[in-house]
Amino acid sequence: MVRHKTSNQITRMLDEYFDTLIFLSADTTRNPRPGEENGKDYHFVTREKMQEGIDNGEFIENAEFSGNMYGTSKSSIEDVQAHNLICILDVDIQGVKNIKKTDLNPIYISIQPPSIEILEKRLRDRQTETEDSLQKRLEAARIDMELSKEPGVFDMVIINDDLEEAYEKLRSVLIEEIEKVQDAKK
Repeated sequence: MVRHKTSNQITRMLDEYFDTLIFLSADTTRNPRPGEENGKDYHFVTREKMQEGIDNGEFIENAEFSGNMYGTSKSSIEDVQAHNLICILDVDIQGVKNIKKTDLNPIYISIQPPSIEILEKRLRDRQTETEDSLQKRLEAARIDMELSKEPGVFDMVIINDDLEEAYEKLRSVLIEEIEKVQDAKK
């Protein structure tokens, strides 16, 4: 599954289906934010190492945002697949379009805020952004939300205005795949 943007619903799914779902940390050249852990939130790497991996075709998707590089390595996906687990990826619209060019067949889900204004309030409340980075994230979100309306980009768009309702929508889309993996383990 490719998820689009972080959500409480994904965290809940990961907790509930911890033996089936794995959040796959992307590589990034940006510096860790307070509380972020290398290997858990992201794999923090140098620009040189990231560029070398991209040049060698080691990523299924990569993008640059706000002067930092992000990407998902092929080897990390292969490792998860080898353990018969489901990958959860957090990618932007560029990443979604790049993954669609691969032989992977994920479920594409976009979890979006009800509005840009609500997203701005949520980001400000977290107090993890500079004003410049906040404005760049809001602009990227505006673009992503607009592009997500294109037919065929996502299998489902979930508006995150009611936590329980959004969770149930997400769960209903993923439960068949989760049950297949769980049955295969029996």
